[in-house]
Amino acid sequence: MAAVFLAAVNAKYIHSNLAVYSMKSYCREYEKYVEIGEYTINQQKDEILKSIYKKQPKVLCFSCYIWNISFVKELICDLKKILPQTVIWAGGPEVSYDAEKFLQELPEVTGVMCGEGEQTFLELVQHYVHEKEEDALADIKGIVFQKNGEIVRNPFREIMDMDKLVFPYKNISLFEHKIIYYESSRGCPFSCSYCLSSIDKKLRFRSLSLVKEELQFFLDAKVPQVKFVDRTFNCKKEHALEIWNYIHEHDNGITNFHFEIAADLLTEEEIQLIHTMRPGLIQLEIGVQSTNPKTIEEIRRKTSFEKISEKVKKVQEGKNVHQHLDLIAGLPYEGYESFKKSFCDVYALAPEQLQLGFLKLLKGSYMNEKAKDYGCVCKGKEPYEVLGTKWLSYGEICRLKGIEDMVEVYYNSGQFCHTMKAMEGYFSDAFSMYETLADFYEKKGYFGISHSRIRRYEILMEFLEEREVENLSYFKELMILDLYARENLKTRPVWAADRKAYKEKIQEFYTKEAEAPEVLQDYAGYQPKQLEKMTHLEIFSHNVPEGKAEKGSYPVLFDYRNRNPLTNDAAMHVVTL
Repeated sequence: MAAVFLAAVNAKYIHSNLAVYSMKSYCREYEKYVEIGEYTINQQKDEILKSIYKKQPKVLCFSCYIWNISFVKELICDLKKILPQTVIWAGGPEVSYDAEKFLQELPEVTGVMCGEGEQTFLELVQHYVHEKEEDALADIKGIVFQKNGEIVRNPFREIMDMDKLVFPYKNISLFEHKIIYYESSRGCPFSCSYCLSSIDKKLRFRSLSLVKEELQFFLDAKVPQVKFVDRTFNCKKEHALEIWNYIHEHDNGITNFHFEIAADLLTEEEIQLIHTMRPGLIQLEIGVQSTNPKTIEEIRRKTSFEKISEKVKKVQEGKNVHQHLDLIAGLPYEGYESFKKSFCDVYALAPEQLQLGFLKLLKGSYMNEKAKDYGCVCKGKEPYEVLGTKWLSYGEICRLKGIEDMVEVYYNSGQFCHTMKAMEGYFSDAFSMYETLADFYEKKGYFGISHSRIRRYEILMEFLEEREVENLSYFKELMILDLYARENLKTRPVWAADRKAYKEKIQEFYTKEAEAPEVLQDYAGYQPKQLEKMTHLEIFSHNVPEGKAEKGSYPVLFDYRNRNPLTNDAAMHVVTL
């Protein structure tokens, strides 16, 4: 029987919940009384109910977020029926802002932990483990609770000293096959109106000596990826620079570190350091949101796209960092045409990923307060996504959703890069290309279907054929290039040219490479037939390696042992047969 059970309901299995692990770690003296259970919103509710019921917890605590709140509410209602003696508490951003309303809706819940949870949770554990009187709850700051049919709000708790937090990953085996989340700071210096971080201005940092010690733990354990959850990692230059220096100097060749940054704050010193890093050591997520100056001003962002663009380009010069740029549809003064311009501006920077998000009216945000002024309406249930504004209709949002799908499939996947780049020349701009492709999907009824990768290429060919694009044979070869760049296909696509005429020359090439390797030097000791199976040699009739439609004979060798760390594409060598 668990005295206190911390339940985390994540969006996906690969996610881990930093909050519950941080709270448990903070309760070192009471660790034996606290147990964690991680679930996902994709699991059957009966499965979760059964799991928690078996624990028979004295106290059950749920971590509540925008992606799981409805799911959690349903669980709570049913759990109280089968565990009537269990005391239920909730915490997290989705219940902290309006705790009183949440408790009115769910009388099954005893109380809500508001704000940072570590110290509050510790005091609650002490309260229940030592079986204190109910009146003792009045001494715990940062909680709202029900007492004798009334709701009581205790005083807010002072913000945490980051150095008092306890590192939650000592047992790293618990996080195998999961993303590791880490924080070196809390709070945010900015006031973006759509974000809850704008409410908390209390920015503070964990001591660098502790951060370095903890990062070394991840490096020694060779974890695949560590995601920093700092709101704006590089808002304090000295802090960011020292951490980046450390991971650069102690790089284990495996671990990747993800940071959310403000690109415009990057200094020349930081960029020069980034250029020296191993390709794939870090990746940067950059929130552009809009390139409309009026929109940027209205949402209280202090930046300019010109500065962001300048810094993104400078980072790109190193050819070693994955950059992920974000846009948000539904912001004030951003209509369909304005969003189109924002899209084209960001797309022109050629980031590794371009994320199209849709505004969410979060409880407690300034954007939520201004919703009526903006004519902004949103869904009644989480994630409270925008349905329309004064500037953007629901119909236009639907079109943008289709474009988002096309960008995810044909751009962000990285599986069609050569083909899409060539296609751009047939449209006035990139936005129009994805817009037209989305219209084609809509007309053909292709949305809502789980298509295979090969099928996506076939649909793209249908699209090009319908538009009567000239030189379709060139595009077919670009698709072959994209396909083999990612995968040594066992079954050749039906539209691929027959290689029989080159059979002898291909065999001769591999025989020479086996005897005296020039290109495949990493494959020493293998026989010709083995080399042919481990790599792929394609003979193109267009100059697809250089993205040109000129005709000729262009043999390209795909080397799958050596891949681009940013794109995961196989190394490609133009060879002579």
